[in-house]
Amino acid sequence: MARRRPQAMAAVSSGAGGAVYRSRDPVRNLRLRVRLQRGTSSGPLLPQAPPLLTGPALPGLSDRAGTGARRPPEEEEEEAEVGWQEKLFSQFEVDLYQNESACQTPLDRQYREEILKLEKAGGRKNCRIFTYTDHDRFTNLEEHCQKVTDSDHEVPSYLAERMANVRRRRQDCRPTEASSLKSKIITWEPSEEFIKNNHVINTPVQTMYIMGDLGPYGKLGRREYEHVLCTIKVDDNGVITVKPDFTDTKGAYQIEVDGEKREVWKYTIENASVQMKPEEEEREQRVFRDLYGRYKEYLSGLVGSEFEMTLPGTLRLFVNGEIVSAQGYEYDNLYVHFFVELPNQWSSPAFQQLSGVTQTCATKALGWENVAYFSYLFTLEMFFTQGVESQDSLPQWPVLYFEVLSLDFWQRYRVEGYGSLVLPASPGLHNLTIPTWRPVELGTVAELRRFFIGGSPELEDITYVRTPSTFKGERLSRFGFRTETTGSVTFRLYCLQQSKAFLETSAMRQRMQSVLDRLGGFSQQGSVYSVLEAFQRARRRMQEARESLPQDLISASASAVHQSQEP
Repeated sequence: MARRRPQAMAAVSSGAGGAVYRSRDPVRNLRLRVRLQRGTSSGPLLPQAPPLLTGPALPGLSDRAGTGARRPPEEEEEEAEVGWQEKLFSQFEVDLYQNESACQTPLDRQYREEILKLEKAGGRKNCRIFTYTDHDRFTNLEEHCQKVTDSDHEVPSYLAERMANVRRRRQDCRPTEASSLKSKIITWEPSEEFIKNNHVINTPVQTMYIMGDLGPYGKLGRREYEHVLCTIKVDDNGVITVKPDFTDTKGAYQIEVDGEKREVWKYTIENASVQMKPEEEEREQRVFRDLYGRYKEYLSGLVGSEFEMTLPGTLRLFVNGEIVSAQGYEYDNLYVHFFVELPNQWSSPAFQQLSGVTQTCATKALGWENVAYFSYLFTLEMFFTQGVESQDSLPQWPVLYFEVLSLDFWQRYRVEGYGSLVLPASPGLHNLTIPTWRPVELGTVAELRRFFIGGSPELEDITYVRTPSTFKGERLSRFGFRTETTGSVTFRLYCLQQSKAFLETSAMRQRMQSVLDRLGGFSQQGSVYSVLEAFQRARRRMQEARESLPQDLISASASAVHQSQEP
């Protein structure tokens, strides 16, 4: 992958503490240029580096540009260009790793070999500017000692101490065997390291510190004079955090050092990534387009290009339901039997089951009631077709009838309650608790029969809970029918509606021609049925009242209304 120009790092956010960028380019192409200069509290930072000194060369130090000129080890100004995770040794590390007994880890021994090679090649090019990479001890200590405030007496909380042990590190990617192409979904025997790294959701982050040795003359290589100039963090999502931000259009940062002599150091940070050539960028864009095109074709092959649409003039209703619980009933071991009644102009696919029975569930005492948790799932799919004779009438929605029964030790059942539920007319989530009732007989004998034998009055037609579908009269009399209120059943319904009428907007329609065209706006008006029904009931009562009043009283009231409306 060619190097990307610095402008490809899109800034996400920035502030006084730092800035966050996002880049699609590999982070190995990132390079930073840091310039450090000793100055005064009011002295500006020079815009350009001064010419190199031409005095006598000192052994062990070479020019960064490789021209053969030599620098004094403690000059007033230094400039270094650092790549991602590039290691620049400090004077302290050079003195430390030259002692073989101080090398305890493989990383220490590797650093010792690199320092010895640098000494043979003429010495290190940097003097005051050095780096700590992601695997250095300094990086680990900094992550475990993060502070929230600037107080010296800050005590970390319990959560901060626990989170400090979760090191967000990039895990070593082991080669996957050819037979195990799929990742493990369940880890049956997780190790302690696996639990520590995965018990919180985090993104692996790599860190790098650009440091400055701001010690006075003759005292380089002391830890107390090391200061962090810049912190760079990169995660797996291509997010780059730079703290402090690049000084492209800003002034230089400064650090005041307290010691034998108060000194001020100023430094700048620039993005020195190599720009991409136009032909390389165009070739990269072609590769990306080809890759995204193949991935799009792959997704299209999985999903398919055909989307099933309903016929014109048809409403499709999906209901993903759940019978959550039943509470407040007299006996234990409850189960629910339910079925859906489809009104006129409603239909369902041949494979659709419109009835079901839950499992038998024992109750659990919760407060003052005994609750049986079913968590029984069911799915319904129905179609409503607009007819010519019902253009001006609102459709009747399907009704879910159910009965709650209990089962005793002798496998005898009792009816605990009947109820009904009109499926919601608006899409979305609906949590409904429906009360139930059961028919009763007068006298003690009926209750004894129910307790010992298990028999109880039942409805021959469960649709009698509402108006039966077979009833064709004007008035349904229930005089003498005795009932008793029992418990309630809780339903959770997820409703989805699909119709071509929803694709039409009000600007495209001059007028609403049918009831189905109003379904788009009807979804946001779930109470329209109740309003219309109340209006029709009030209208019927008004007509009945007018018929029962004398004719002379009606004419007198009408004349009074007419006089009140005159100006």
